[in-house]
Amino acid sequence: MQLVVGRIGRPHGIRGEVTIEVRTDDPDTRFAPGSALATDPPGTGPLVVESMRWHKNILLLGFDGVRGREGAEALRGTMLVIDSADIPPTGDPDEFHDHQLIGLPVVTTGGETVGEIIDVLHHGQDLLVIRRRGEEVFVPFVKALVPEVDLVAGRVVVDAPPGLLDSEETS
Repeated sequence: MQLVVGRIGRPHGIRGEVTIEVRTDDPDTRFAPGSALATDPPGTGPLVVESMRWHKNILLLGFDGVRGREGAEALRGTMLVIDSADIPPTGDPDEFHDHQLIGLPVVTTGGETVGEIIDVLHHGQDLLVIRRRGEEVFVPFVKALVPEVDLVAGRVVVDAPPGLLDSEETS
């Protein structure tokens, strides 16, 4: 699975640097000089980071072979991607990467099939977005409601109070 770690923005200056919309929690490692990054669209890359610097809280990258403002402008909107297999495990048994959860089936503590995780939202409270009977339901990703995530068995167990798994239109 391809994961987006950044999006190339506008050119910065005249030497070929670009601004990066960072979508990774470890930009200093992910975008270190010498790193090769796949791209979407694929024909644009791979891009090899030549230089990296922060300027007023904006990440600026220079890539091998990209010179001048025109070369930088041609990259605008390109997504920088990595393979999810390249992400090391967190080491914390209660911490998961989104890509590990998306696609997993969800069952209740009683064994009833609920649906499938289609997204994970991070808006103050982490929320699992579950497709259930063609609708989306949101379950707060907390231990009390999600007591078990079993990546080996490939399932997530929820202990939902009445009404939580009902869509707003049916409740």
